[in-house]
Amino acid sequence: MSFLPPFLAKPADIAPIWLVERMARLVFSGVLRAHPGLFERLGPYQQVRYGFSPTDLPLHFIVVPQKRSLSVSRGQAPSADARIGGPLVLLLGLLEGRCDADALFFSRDLSVTGDMEAMLALRNALDDSAIDLPSELGALAGPFSPLVSAIARYVRAKTLEGRVPAWN
Repeated sequence: MSFLPPFLAKPADIAPIWLVERMARLVFSGVLRAHPGLFERLGPYQQVRYGFSPTDLPLHFIVVPQKRSLSVSRGQAPSADARIGGPLVLLLGLLEGRCDADALFFSRDLSVTGDMEAMLALRNALDDSAIDLPSELGALAGPFSPLVSAIARYVRAKTLEGRVPAWN
């Protein structure tokens, strides 16, 4: 299942991995600046290597909260203590707390492997964070911030519309 429009998927497929990683790290840093206590809520799960594998992109993301690190790779998924896979828009919807993780897991739209307690801790940490990715993307666009944020909100709404049960 893929919700990602091809015009968005193709650039991620052909862009150099260093560029994709640089962009992902910029957004990641912005989220951490806006939500400085996010990873503290993980408690003993801060040292876990969390893997995120979009099923509609040839990319894998590894986040290690304790190190505040994010890495991106292509090809075979790197090792992770806990991994979640699914369409990119669902993974981003989970990050923002816009999707019901349980419903997506039981409908098999998402797959979770590894340390389930760590994934539950991450879900709980994200639930109340109020992350807004369109705003984070807009913050990177300087004077084009309102336009970039509006486009990102539109794409998010259209890709999730009627397909994903809301969490809260």
